[in-house]
Amino acid sequence: MHLEFRHLRTIKAIHDAGGLARAADQLNITQSALSHQIKGLEDQAGVELFVRRSKPMRLSAAGLRLLRLAEQVLPQVEAAQAEFAGLRAGRSGRLHIAIECHACFEWLFPVLEAFRKSWPDVDVDIRPGLAFDALPALQKEDVDVVISSDPEELSGVTFTPLFDYSPVFVAAAVHPLAAKPWIDAQDFRGETLITYPVERSRLDVFSQLLTPARVEPAAIRQVELTAVILLLVASNRGVSVLPDWVVREVKYNSDYVTRPLTEHGLTRRLYAAARSEDLEKPYMRDLVRLAGEEARRLQSQ
Repeated sequence: MHLEFRHLRTIKAIHDAGGLARAADQLNITQSALSHQIKGLEDQAGVELFVRRSKPMRLSAAGLRLLRLAEQVLPQVEAAQAEFAGLRAGRSGRLHIAIECHACFEWLFPVLEAFRKSWPDVDVDIRPGLAFDALPALQKEDVDVVISSDPEELSGVTFTPLFDYSPVFVAAAVHPLAAKPWIDAQDFRGETLITYPVERSRLDVFSQLLTPARVEPAAIRQVELTAVILLLVASNRGVSVLPDWVVREVKYNSDYVTRPLTEHGLTRRLYAAARSEDLEKPYMRDLVRLAGEEARRLQSQ
């Protein structure tokens, strides 16, 4: 039996309308064409689908079985059609984000909360890009956006600047280095450095300062949460380097101070990497806009 969606729509229309004429009007076909379609379907099934001598026209037991199928299948088909229409119009889609910047979780959540309200039909997910190679995953379409401070020349990938930030040295107010106007790589010798639990290559203090200077701190302590890092620093259990906006976001504590790295300070830029073709999608453009607004809010504090 060759059953098509139009057959299910026909069965339901005749049942709902109670007759061929009204059903034909609903389906926008002639009554003759509708009768011919029913006859062909009955020939395939080998049974009558309607009790024709009744008024209004009603379904036979076999016809009721097809009606139940129509009531199950047609809403799913209509939902899929609406989803495809949303995809074509850019109202729905998938936004899976990988974050290479550990501290950026705190910055990204307000952005995604605003995004969710404007784009409820976009499936949003966050994956810590520190656990896998995020940029190759972006090229393979495993993720859709990568938040990174390390742009690369990659075919089909565009890095959109989000905002600039400065990695700053953080120490207890009573720490001897707190008296210095700025901090150099050599100052980290003999210190316990408190960092996020990520590879050294992903940490600004190593990639921008210590590794080029071939300086090794006395010890490294890894801590997951920014608030705990600042608590340990304020207790003089070690020193840290954090993005300036992260320190500003946390309620200021007079027990610790911040100092620039090097005499002239360091500046880094955060990017949203996405497949170039996806940047034309309305929700992707809106994500970048919201990210920029949140960045300006952070920098104005």
